[in-house]
Amino acid sequence: MKKLVLFDFDGTLADTAPDLAEAANKQRARRGLPPLPYEDLRPYASAGARGLLKAGLGMSPEDDDYDACRRQFLEDYQSDMTRHTTLFPGIPELLATLRRHDYAWGIVTNKMEYLALPLVAHLGLADECAVTVGGDTTAHSKPHPAPLLHAAEKTGFSPQHCIYIGDDHRDIIAGKAAGMGTVVAAYGYCGLDTALNGWEADAIASTPQELWPVIQEWADQP
Repeated sequence: MKKLVLFDFDGTLADTAPDLAEAANKQRARRGLPPLPYEDLRPYASAGARGLLKAGLGMSPEDDDYDACRRQFLEDYQSDMTRHTTLFPGIPELLATLRRHDYAWGIVTNKMEYLALPLVAHLGLADECAVTVGGDTTAHSKPHPAPLLHAAEKTGFSPQHCIYIGDDHRDIIAGKAAGMGTVVAAYGYCGLDTALNGWEADAIASTPQELWPVIQEWADQP
């Protein structure tokens, strides 16, 4: 294999926001509140339960009932997490291109393994994915570099031969700390931060179709 391309999952490989937003609105419904528009919740999808409970209920981990609400959110999400989730348009073609050009690829996500692994299988990625690292695979989650370094070690690649693509600032922080190339998936959720240049990634891709040229340019560097 030439090099290793690592992807974040939510907002980078897969458009999971519709199912995550639905789980957030279920928490509102449990409290007799009307649903929020999908557009209001989408930017928080990469932040998982914490971000969506903040956006949906104004709730933070300091609140007394946060843990119980988080558990309920995750139960609701797990029970219906494959209804609307799909790969972003252009991602299947990108993965096929990586395979043709002899690149390995894997996933590093902050999603817990019990959620991430079934979704990876549901989307038909499990057989070709070289490694899947979840938020609980290592002792630390992103923005710590440990998950990325674990992925490199498991696949036999040195960090300088890896590139990490993600739609959250912590993805870029983790990738840079791991000594990997970094790319912002600007078509993803990206929170409410529009100053993506300030993340100081090696490149920004506005669409999945822009990723392959970026990967090629990175791979050609000495």
